[in-house]
Amino acid sequence: MPDDYYFIFDSNVTKCKCVCVCVCVCVCARARVRLSACVRAKRRSKQREEGGEYKKMALLNEHQFRQLSPDNKIETRTFLEAVSHLPPFFDCLGSTVFAPVKADIVGNITKIKAVYDGNPTRFKTLQNILEAEKEMHGAEWPKVGATLALMWLKRGLRFIQVLLQSLADGEKDENNPNLIRINVTRAYEVSLKKYHGWLVQQLFKAALYAAPYKADFMKALSKGREVKDEECLEKIRKFLINFTATVDAIHAMYSKMNAELDYTV
Repeated sequence: MPDDYYFIFDSNVTKCKCVCVCVCVCVCARARVRLSACVRAKRRSKQREEGGEYKKMALLNEHQFRQLSPDNKIETRTFLEAVSHLPPFFDCLGSTVFAPVKADIVGNITKIKAVYDGNPTRFKTLQNILEAEKEMHGAEWPKVGATLALMWLKRGLRFIQVLLQSLADGEKDENNPNLIRINVTRAYEVSLKKYHGWLVQQLFKAALYAAPYKADFMKALSKGREVKDEECLEKIRKFLINFTATVDAIHAMYSKMNAELDYTV
């Protein structure tokens, strides 16, 4: 190191002082490197955690519902496969109040699957299940078996469908455009409210204030990636094509067979 280098700090500085300064600089630099590495590690860890959470919402791209046949018959096996990926949808609504809806959907899927597994050939379509159970249970039908399970399942599916359709249609609160409260409210009123008693309705009303921001919800639907709203909405519209047709077909089947029940819980 040249002698004139030491005069940068002090005209009377000694070589010993200079060495100390250099060591301090090196230590500080190394500390900054360690801190930076720590921050990056924490950031990567958070991204992995978020990625695991958002991965659950891959339903829009990876678990599309199949197009219905011309006679609107719904194959039980493929229906169960597609619908089994939907329960995590409710995790993204940010409130434990929706946990019972998620649990109800999981339970109803399990009940329908149990009936189907008992005789896959006989219960090839959802229509086959309702027709067979009507014959088997007589006066107790439709408040029994897979028929009852599918009745409540279709209401949960309608909730998802109306919420996504409301977002796709651009429905929003002009005073709070980045909230999805108005979309969740509409979905609940159309699909579930009439089947809930006063107490349950109040719980859901409270849950609306815990609904996530639209940006966060859309990001979850996009598996954690930062995407433009229109890109995400286009994926929602694509998903809704066969999903809506399936939900509509189930509702039409219940109406045609007079299998709908209006009791409240």
